[in-house]
Amino acid sequence: MKIIKKVNRIRRHARVRAKISGTAEKPRVSVYRSNAHIFVQIIDDVNQKTLASASDRKMTKGTKTERAMIVGKTVAEATLKLGITKAVFDKGGYKYHGRVAAVASSAREAGLTI
Repeated sequence: MKIIKKVNRIRRHARVRAKISGTAEKPRVSVYRSNAHIFVQIIDDVNQKTLASASDRKMTKGTKTERAMIVGKTVAEATLKLGITKAVFDKGGYKYHGRVAAVASSAREAGLTI
């Protein structure tokens, strides 16, 4: 059952990636969610560069959702420092719910247009 769920998520992610792509002006906000942590990258797909990234690996306090909100805010601030205000959100094949939605909402609150 576990393998089937992972394969289905990868298929969903492939369908999304076929439709969206990040550029230097409007990069892709890619989210990866493991059981314990959340990782976010700002990616320029045209030049194949990661512009900024953040994760909650070194955070110890708070719930997973609270840590995801901090990660979203952190990555949004790093993106705004680069002079980028708009981005495309790539939920990575996950439901737009819980930690994934928390990342997006906190990035929006920090000033990033998704």
